[in-house]
Amino acid sequence: MTRERTTVDLGALGFDGGADVLVKLALADRQVGDEIAVRGEHPDLAGHVATWCRQQGHRWRSTDSPSDGDAIGFIERGSAVSARWIGAERCGHADPTTEGAIDAAPPASWGLAARGAAVEPGGPTPQFRLGVREEVWTDRAAPLYAQAAAAQWDPATAVDWSAPIEHDLRVEAAIVQVMTFLIENEEAALVVPARFLGQIHPHFREIQQFLAVTVADEARHIEVFSRRATMSGHDLALSTVGGRTSLQTLLDEPDYATASFLLSVMGEGTFVSLLGFLERHAPDSSTRRIAHLTRADEARHVAFSLAHLERHAHVEPDLRSRLARAVEQRHRALQGTAGLNEDVFDALVVLAAGDITPERVRTGWQHVQALQVEMSDARRARLARLGFTAGESEALSSLHTRNFM
Repeated sequence: MTRERTTVDLGALGFDGGADVLVKLALADRQVGDEIAVRGEHPDLAGHVATWCRQQGHRWRSTDSPSDGDAIGFIERGSAVSARWIGAERCGHADPTTEGAIDAAPPASWGLAARGAAVEPGGPTPQFRLGVREEVWTDRAAPLYAQAAAAQWDPATAVDWSAPIEHDLRVEAAIVQVMTFLIENEEAALVVPARFLGQIHPHFREIQQFLAVTVADEARHIEVFSRRATMSGHDLALSTVGGRTSLQTLLDEPDYATASFLLSVMGEGTFVSLLGFLERHAPDSSTRRIAHLTRADEARHVAFSLAHLERHAHVEPDLRSRLARAVEQRHRALQGTAGLNEDVFDALVVLAAGDITPERVRTGWQHVQALQVEMSDARRARLARLGFTAGESEALSSLHTRNFM
């Protein structure tokens, strides 16, 4: 039977200069027993090919027959398998939508190998503490990451930093206080996902990717809040012990699901309401734009955490009890602190008032009261999504730190 044959032209290239690469490529789509013709001008090519074929388990036959044209010989593909492939294990499938693509507990021996790669046995076995699918996975990670990647914005061009500041200096001082408050809270929102990012097994790459872009989002938020705070030449305002103590409880939380819940579902979700408030009542276009952009990012972070925890709650029936205990423990730990920085509350009133006349301050105070109701209602709705009853949601929402985050 005549075997299918193709020709690889090596030109002046020898096996001491890369000819083997072209031969391997030519053999890659051949079946065992198929032949390829070899053509080339290197003076030692025939000897190189013969030696290489013996090493690789292929059969070489040279020819001087005119009927073979200018081919110097033929390689018949052998059945030998590269030693690197012996015992190699295919680690899932690159496409997460493929059945069985995401392993429930990827072995440490897969290490940093790309999901779907054939993993040569041996080598390092790095330990990733978050190495079980049910601890971290959500199918929404990939689309949310794609959305985040498409929605990245440049602080230098997305905000008009030359916009005039025409409001009262005391209103501007209020904005500086609010921005100072936002900066330290965004630092916590950056550090918490960054801490867990390096603990996630690379097999769950979509989770890694989303957390990485979340860290980038928060870094950008810190930049724009800092630039807005100093835009009019003010120094940054007050950071209180109570505020930093509240945030420290987030940094100290060792459990990924609990930290995600406290930070995103309870805290960042509340900040989505706060940023909406700033966008509605900001006295200048720069502040409105900053609030709009950062609010969209924070809403995405909350959506990711909710999706992860909804799935987690289905596979761990006790999860809701654990999360409720975490809220209660955090509340007890912070009972001796002052809660929300009083200067921040006052700043929100002045900001919403837009002036310091009694009538306007009354209106600003009412807006802040309405904001707190909105925050509580939204928290209860998120808790209900996670399967908490109406009574449980009401109780947990009321225990959330007065520091918002």
